[in-house]
Amino acid sequence: MPHLSDLIRRHTSLKQADLEWIHSLVSDWQLLADLSFADLVLWVRLRDEDGWVAVAQMRPTTGPTAFQDDLVETVLLDDLTDMTSRSAPRVIGRRALIDRAWAEGRICRDGDPDWSGGVPVREETVPVRRAGRLIGVIQRSTNLSSARTPSRLELTYLQSAGDLAQMIAEGAFPFSDQEPLMVRSPRVGDGLLRLDQNGEVVYASPNALSAYRRLGLAADLVGARLDRTTLELAAQGEARDEALTYTASGRAPQEAEVEARGVTVQLRAIPLVIDGVRIGALVMVRDVTELRRRERELMTKDATIREIHHRVKNNLQTVAALLRLQARRLDVPEARAALDEAVGRVGSIAIVHEMLSHTPDEVVDFDDIADRVMQMAAEVSSTGSTVVPRREGGFGLLSALVATPLSMVLAELVQNAVEHGLGQGPGEIVVRVRRFDAVPGHPRASSLELAVCDSGGGLPADFDLEGTTSLGLQIVRTLIVGELGGTLAIKPRDDGGTEVAISLPLEQEEAELR
Repeated sequence: MPHLSDLIRRHTSLKQADLEWIHSLVSDWQLLADLSFADLVLWVRLRDEDGWVAVAQMRPTTGPTAFQDDLVETVLLDDLTDMTSRSAPRVIGRRALIDRAWAEGRICRDGDPDWSGGVPVREETVPVRRAGRLIGVIQRSTNLSSARTPSRLELTYLQSAGDLAQMIAEGAFPFSDQEPLMVRSPRVGDGLLRLDQNGEVVYASPNALSAYRRLGLAADLVGARLDRTTLELAAQGEARDEALTYTASGRAPQEAEVEARGVTVQLRAIPLVIDGVRIGALVMVRDVTELRRRERELMTKDATIREIHHRVKNNLQTVAALLRLQARRLDVPEARAALDEAVGRVGSIAIVHEMLSHTPDEVVDFDDIADRVMQMAAEVSSTGSTVVPRREGGFGLLSALVATPLSMVLAELVQNAVEHGLGQGPGEIVVRVRRFDAVPGHPRASSLELAVCDSGGGLPADFDLEGTTSLGLQIVRTLIVGELGGTLAIKPRDDGGTEVAISLPLEQEEAELR
């Protein structure tokens, strides 16, 4: 489905500031849909001013939907007989109400239900205004098939929805100076308080009242000053938010949390301003005690995991130091060389754990690891002139499940290229990396291709990968084919030297990243 921005740029002549206003509105209009018990469809005039296009839609979570189909990208032309340049539109509701709200700049309601879709639907249109100029119309459609005598809660919802709709028509909502909302802000169903202009509670939903009871409230909440009541409860608790006063009074569009008796309650205030006068506020309430407890547990777990990686890195470095000491005491060149190779393998794993000790999850940027491993392997293996391996392309983010074996593979291949490929002579080592996407433009890679190339003397005539006795190549083959499920090929280069080609599937690794 096309993105909201794409639809507006493709079909309309709205400016960037209008687009940002619509984004702010759409990001918060679930509130209006739930309070209205109605579907919302946002219509914007076409670029040629010859009709309307639906750019966004929202269904209520508090009532039945009026539209089973998705209406986004539906086009309504002013002249319904002109169908040469556009596909046939689906006539939604009472088209005249959309035009009237746009022409008169006010909220328009239809008295009789619309039965064209098989169920009774009451239509209402709300003009969307920004900086004194109309930029669209919201069609609000209420499914009346389950209509009944409204309760106090439903009447409060509808009254609040009417106030918000009027603010949208006046250009006072969404709030231009609103602070960024939390990842999971309270919703209507979590709990709702309605305040008057003095900050006193005139209505408290059962969920909101229950949340305050958990904070320690013993008296009735209706008729009380919410800011004073909340601060009194917070004073007895463990934490007191600096923004709590403004949020609980409903004077500012912001969020805060109050904590008491081991309970954490999140508040979100929405001032109601009609004709420039603040008539009250809506305060949505959500008990986030369990959520905050889990967040603290995750933070503790993450810190523990990072500390474990740090200690593993230290232990590996200790093991590497002991191996170096042992190597210096040996007189047999082959034994000393074997221990030096072991030092390199341990060191490559230690680098991965060092990077993991600085990240909040089990994902690392492998480019830095690759550069350090390549440099370390080249320095340890060099027997003559200095060799500086060069990397082309990027590995990107990899999970620890892939990064640890891949670092060992890279160290082995670079070390092998220096010792056996280049030998005592000059040359270069190039590591080429390519990531491939399962879907073009998709941000996550599905496979990784790696090639380690040297410009040395090439492979022996009788070389056989399957039958090689080289411990390093056996380790590489086991890790690539056996552990990572990839493929490994070693072949001579056309211009001299050797190329080791590796292909790795990353579907499992990408699942870990998700």
